[in-house]
Order: sequence, then structure tokens, then C-alpha cells
Amino acid sequence: MKLIIQIPCYNEAGQLPATLPTLPRNLPGFDSVEWLVVDDGSTDGTAVLARELGADHVIELARNRGLARAFLTGIEASLRRGADVVVNFDADNQYSADGIASLVQPILDGQADVVVGCRPIGDIKHFSPLKKALQKLGSAVVRLLSGTQVDDATSGFRAYSRAAALRLNVYSRYTYTLETLIQAGQGGLRVISRPAAVNPPTRSSRLMRSMREYVWRSAVAIVRSFVTYRPLRFFMVPAIVSGGIGLLLGLRFLVLLLQHGAAGNIQSLILAAILIVLGALCAVLGLVADLLSVNRRLLEDIQLSGRLRDWRQP
Repeated sequence: MKLIIQIPCYNEAGQLPATLPTLPRNLPGFDSVEWLVVDDGSTDGTAVLARELGADHVIELARNRGLARAFLTGIEASLRRGADVVVNFDADNQYSADGIASLVQPILDGQADVVVGCRPIGDIKHFSPLKKALQKLGSAVVRLLSGTQVDDATSGFRAYSRAAALRLNVYSRYTYTLETLIQAGQGGLRVISRPAAVNPPTRSSRLMRSMREYVWRSAVAIVRSFVTYRPLRFFMVPAIVSGGIGLLLGLRFLVLLLQHGAAGNIQSLILAAILIVLGALCAVLGLVADLLSVNRRLLEDIQLSGRLRDWRQP
């Protein structure tokens, strides 16, 4: 059994000396534990330093492609190198590496495909009350959409079995946390969480430049994931609501027409027609999107077959 701990990095030369030495070299249940660093187009010598600090594998991207792409590059590189379990670890040493053992144990025991290390959000002092509230709200929305029970949906401290990692796809450049969690839940993978201790912050977040940007991008990621994996449900809700209100307004118009004539009620008829047409359009979009999602699932199955063939374990 091989464990690969992957670390996506962008200009992390100042953080790696504190992060890499804390990572384990031996863990129960594994014959080998290796470190893989993905240098996402850094300009500060991150790749050179990672090699000096003992990283077994260093992947250098020619330009900065964003956290999500660096994460997926690391997953693919880990699988090509025969990883049975992949742990994703943040380069800024946000999480305590002591939690890696408990993170991978449910996978070793055959109880889970994906394990998420959940931070004690309410107890983290450098999180503002607003950020704590948004974290809890976002995690609740992701739990609802994904069907998983994870209290910290934005946590990047995760362990993936080989079978789960083979099925991962990331379409966003911004972040992978919400998208892959919804994907895993909707794909029938077993997702559980484990408590994760955190270290004091060493720098401000690079992913969240402002609270407004963070909320906007997270909302876009959630909506896009829901449209991708549950398109019919996404479009049928507004279709039913719009069409239902339109029909009620139409019935109201007919009642008033029979009682008092059409004078003064033509606005209700126009609004009813608009809402019914809008509902019909949403229903059609839902059906088309559902057919496209079927094709996407077929393509993902073909992709998985290709990965199984090309990324065979040594």
C-alpha cells in the first residue's frame, strides 16, 4: 500500500520549511509514504526548495493555473505513481499533520472513499464572526445538495481512495473543495468527516481576497455543480413555480371574466401568459440539460476506463 501526500503550491517558499518536515514518512497500514509537491507556476523557487526539503516528486507547471487545476494535476500525478490513497495537504501548514493518520484510517478499514478533515470553525480565533457564519451556511447548503454529512465543506485537508481519486473531475479554476464534494456525494461515493486540528495562521488567505469575492465564487461553484449533477431538479423547480403561478393568474382572469367581463383584468392575462411560457422554457431547458448530463456520465465512464488502463498500479 502506498500513500502519497500531495501539496499544491504557489509561491510557498516561505511556508514549506515549516510544512514539509511535519509530514509523516511512515504510517501504519502503508508500505511507503511519499510527498508530492505541485508547483503552480511559482516565481520564488518553490520547486527547488521542495526538492531540498525531501519531496519525493515535484511537478512544475509552466504558468499559474489556479488552485483547482494544481489540485487535479497532483491527483493525476499521484495515481500515475501508484498511490492507493492520496491525501491533499495545504502548503501553508494550516492543518496539523498529526491528523493524517486518523484521516486515512477509514479508507484503510474500507469504511469510506473520501474523508474530509473538518476544522473546529467555531473555535478558530482568527475567523471573524461573519466568516464563521458563512462557512456554516455554505457547508449546510453543500450537505443538502451533495447528500453528505460534512461540517466543513471548504476544508482542503482530505483523503481519497484510489477508486475515488480516479473518478474526480474539476471544472473550476478557483477551488476544488465544494465541487468535488458535491460530485462525490452525487456519484455515490462514501464520504465521511474526521475532526482536524489547525495550527496558528502564518499568512492571510490567498484564495479569499475579499469576503464578497469569496461568497460570489463559492455560490457560483455550488450552483454550477448542482446544474451539472442534478439539472432536471434545478430547472424543474422554477418551471413548476412559474407555471403554477401563471395558471393561477389565468384562472383568476377567467373567473373575473365570467363575473365582470375582461375590462381592467387584461394585465393578469398578460402576466399569466409570460409566467406560463417562462415555466415551459425552464422545463425544456431541464430536459435538454438532463440529456446532456447523461452524455456527460457516459463520457466520465469512458474517461474512467481510460484512466484505469493508463494509470495501472505498478
